[in-house]
Amino acid sequence: MRELDERGFRRRLGPILQVYAAAMNPPRDQLPGRYSIMERHATYPRFRALVAETRRPFLRGATILGFAYGFHGAPGQWWHDVVRQGLTEAGGPQFAAEWLSDAFEVAELHVDPAHQGRGVGRTLLTRLCAGRSERTVVLSTLARDPETRARRLYRSVGMIDLLPDFEFPGGGPRYAVMGARLPLAVSPE
Repeated sequence: MRELDERGFRRRLGPILQVYAAAMNPPRDQLPGRYSIMERHATYPRFRALVAETRRPFLRGATILGFAYGFHGAPGQWWHDVVRQGLTEAGGPQFAAEWLSDAFEVAELHVDPAHQGRGVGRTLLTRLCAGRSERTVVLSTLARDPETRARRLYRSVGMIDLLPDFEFPGGGPRYAVMGARLPLAVSPE
């Protein structure tokens, strides 16, 4: 497990994007846009990124097994503004403020499918959120099934559904927006 600063994150963005592609299986023509988004996220306030990697003996470099990153959410950031509107519509402005006024937003958390189910995602998430000064942590995950490995992981650290079936502008799959108070409830694996 290794923390990357903004520069290190940008240097490793190619292999990080390969893990994203393996985990999410997006159309290939969407990857350049995702690369740009991730690059921009690295400039957001209080950005923090972690990679889980393995060094292979006798070979140069390391293989990224998974990664996670986030930042302090703020007005003017696309996800923050869209989710604030959704939370306001669902529960009113106080509900939205309760979750987003001082939030660490986990933008991405992905583990290569060959390494899922081994605690890599849990370790990434708990270490990413450890020591954060924000009051809450929020993220979005595919809503297709409430019993996915990801959803079970998020619930196991105390996250609840804030918007269980949310559609972001532009269509695409529906997402669950989830949140928890910090620090996370860390339970045995």
